[in-house]
Amino acid sequence: MMEDKNQTRVEFFTMKGISELPQLQTPIFLLVLVTYLAILMGNSAILLLICEDHQLQTPMYYFLSQLSIMDICYSTVTMHKSLAMYIFGDKTVSLSACIAQMCFYVGLLCCEFVLLTAMSYDRYVAICNPLHYSTIMNGKVCCIFMSVSWVLGFFMVVPALCVTFDINCFKLVEIDHFFCDLLVIMKLFCYKAFKMEYLIYVASIFIGFLPLTLTLTSYVFIIKNILRIPSRTGKSKVFYTCSSHITVVFLLYVTLFCTYLRPSPSTTLESEKFLTLFYTALTPLLNPLIYSLKNKDVKMAFNRLIKKNKLLL
Repeated sequence: MMEDKNQTRVEFFTMKGISELPQLQTPIFLLVLVTYLAILMGNSAILLLICEDHQLQTPMYYFLSQLSIMDICYSTVTMHKSLAMYIFGDKTVSLSACIAQMCFYVGLLCCEFVLLTAMSYDRYVAICNPLHYSTIMNGKVCCIFMSVSWVLGFFMVVPALCVTFDINCFKLVEIDHFFCDLLVIMKLFCYKAFKMEYLIYVASIFIGFLPLTLTLTSYVFIIKNILRIPSRTGKSKVFYTCSSHITVVFLLYVTLFCTYLRPSPSTTLESEKFLTLFYTALTPLLNPLIYSLKNKDVKMAFNRLIKKNKLLL
């Protein structure tokens, strides 16, 4: 820490982690490690199936492969420091590393919002305009959607990054969290970061509520189309094709809203950490399970891959 006139320039922070209780250190480390490995295995399995099985190389599964990549990166960014702390015992993190972690976390989260919106549009075209699906959702359009997801997601980080680097005064050097969350870093500022709060407000409209509104709009048209189907079997079959995506969107948005849009005094810091751990660890863990258990195509592709490997052996 260096003194510069009336400001305190911080070079390193100390991170408390998920819990400071000595008796919980080993169980927490094992829980985080097992969860992280399960995330890697589950999402890598989805990627392998999509790459190996030609029947899964359709727009819907191209988007799903991008979601798996985002989930792997997302969990790595948020969980790697917790694992390193338990393995090496080093709880310090530099200011630049902390800002980098915060930016990658926010960027990947924004990418996922945009990608889930693109996936909802894909479902809308498949159900409401099936005869022109292959024409509308061609390879070029899919590439544009996926590129926009990555570019737009990380573009939203640039203003917050500029404001964060402009602030060089922190009243505390201890981060009571297990990663550099944006709101946690803001609590350490020496003064009220009005510019940062304004940017977060504007960004949440464009990258949070706007994608959610577009996703809900897609499903309004999808539901209208489903209601026109005369048979109950037909309705349930069409709805089943959207159920995985609906579940993933519901899990992500509900946990984020509970974390960031709740009244400040209503939850303790421990419960806030629990909510954050839920959407940073359990959501990437559950996504491949949701798409595997609720998707017949993925199950069949998995069976074909097993049979193929047995024949090779």
